[in-house]
Amino acid sequence: MNDILSAARRFSLSAPLSYVSSALNKIQRIVDAFSASGRLIFSLLAGLLVVSSAGLLFLLNENLLVTVPAHGGSLSEGIVGAPRFINPVLAVSDADDDLTALVYSGLLKATPEGGYTPDLAESYTISPDGKIYTVVLKNNAKFQDGTAVTADDILFTISKTQDPVLKSPQQANWTGVTVEEVDQHTVRFTLAQAYAPFIEDLTLGILPKHLWQGVSDTDFPLNDLNTSPVGSGPFKVGSITRTSSGVPTSYTLGSFGDYALGAPYLDSLTLHFYQNENDLLSALKSGQVAAASGISPEAISQLKGFPIQTAPLDRVFGVFFNQNQSAVLRDAMVRQALSDAVDRAGLISSVLGGYGVSIDGPVPPGVLAGAGSTLSSASTDSTSSPQAATDLAAEAQQKLIAAGWKFGPSGFLEKTTGTGKKATTQQLAFTLTTGNVQELRAVADYLKTTWGRMGANVTVQVYDQGDLTEQVIRPRSYDALLFGEVVGRELDLFAFWDSSQRVDPGLNIALYANALADKALEQLRQTSDPSTRAKLYAQFNAQIQKDMPAIFLYAPDFVYTIPKGIQGVNLGLIESPSDRYLSVAGWHQETDHVWPLFIKK
Repeated sequence: MNDILSAARRFSLSAPLSYVSSALNKIQRIVDAFSASGRLIFSLLAGLLVVSSAGLLFLLNENLLVTVPAHGGSLSEGIVGAPRFINPVLAVSDADDDLTALVYSGLLKATPEGGYTPDLAESYTISPDGKIYTVVLKNNAKFQDGTAVTADDILFTISKTQDPVLKSPQQANWTGVTVEEVDQHTVRFTLAQAYAPFIEDLTLGILPKHLWQGVSDTDFPLNDLNTSPVGSGPFKVGSITRTSSGVPTSYTLGSFGDYALGAPYLDSLTLHFYQNENDLLSALKSGQVAAASGISPEAISQLKGFPIQTAPLDRVFGVFFNQNQSAVLRDAMVRQALSDAVDRAGLISSVLGGYGVSIDGPVPPGVLAGAGSTLSSASTDSTSSPQAATDLAAEAQQKLIAAGWKFGPSGFLEKTTGTGKKATTQQLAFTLTTGNVQELRAVADYLKTTWGRMGANVTVQVYDQGDLTEQVIRPRSYDALLFGEVVGRELDLFAFWDSSQRVDPGLNIALYANALADKALEQLRQTSDPSTRAKLYAQFNAQIQKDMPAIFLYAPDFVYTIPKGIQGVNLGLIESPSDRYLSVAGWHQETDHVWPLFIKK
């Protein structure tokens, strides 16, 4: 029996080989029967068959392969200023925010498109009345020292943010919010009333309680963890270089392999810190750093030859009228004429170097897109000319003249009302106040010149930021204020425009009051439905356009120079400069070519 099995095995192994050998022998005999020329033709055809088959296989492989990001590579970036508080509770400067955004992560993460995605959270739910947010943590969420992230860490972080002694810049966002631990991986947030923009507050970076819990309030701002932080974000601190006095000059961050959203592709990211913009530009030109952000409009011209990416910055610049102080600005026709006279495209070209978008409403276009609105508050037309600017001013002037204004002995427009002894003459004159920032000074001069051509007598006053806040904005002591507002990705305009915010510390610097606008603003805060929010904004904006409490000028661009070799950069909507890192985990230098079936879903 064994002999029969052995014979069967030998046959099963040798049979295929014998068939192949027999077939080759038959082909050889056929070829040998060919003439010399026949054998040559056969050889050429056989070679052509082999080459064409190989070529087809190569093309098929190339067409089916997909390019995907691969781990590896590094980036060096320059920043003006040095960090003091790499801490989500205390961060105040751009350098603080940049490093905090890289080292820490929150329950949710804002996306470049204007939405939110779970980060440390596995999921979250919002109660039907909009007052209760319940967040479930990922089971595998970890801090960079390997410790698990739990509900205790969430409660600890919020308690420190709410602590009045620490005076966190985030404190106002958490006033009146109650935080409860449902279990080790579930947290419940209860609001006093529905507030749709609260969703953004859940992006606050989370502190590791086990490292911070023994630090007193007095020592909290002084602790070494503020400059040698441990978080749960995409990058962790590797090494720090400092001056002899201990001031950090650079941080080298390494990829955190256990980051909740997946390890970043870049192996390392080094941030270098400089005292001023000139030093930063010098470092960029010399190659010490390969990337830089927040370059001022007047310095952008020095970036010729450098790859530049831009994104709409979530800020609105305009002129806000104080009609309580300036009688001439109470005239709606005057306010309309002042708006009509401004060549916004020309302003953006001459002052911002073209890096901005003209607007005619209180919200930059990126926020409207993120809120699901189809409305437009901006014009992307950047064409302009000196003649166009002159024509706009002349047209506005003619409208005022048709309304009874005329040029007086001073060379400016004036208007007489009443007759006889009761007649009063009012000159088109007011003061334009702004901050001592080169961009704002240039814009103010541009407006003064434009309105001067129209016939207005405009005096420009410039204040340092501290004085502007204390002496001008808080007491509302100005005729017209050239200023910028950070709107926020959640379209919360209440603080800027609701009538209850007309006095300090409210931010309604136009002292605007309109019952219909107030109602729309209050409802905007209570709903998160995109279509409903778009309709409410339209209602509010209709009142703003009718009343014209301000002239909206432009939303500046965020300018970022970063090597073309860094792929996957998605700037999207930029609320603060650190938002450029919203997509940082996907940035990559290296790539692989793989078949689609091997791509992780």
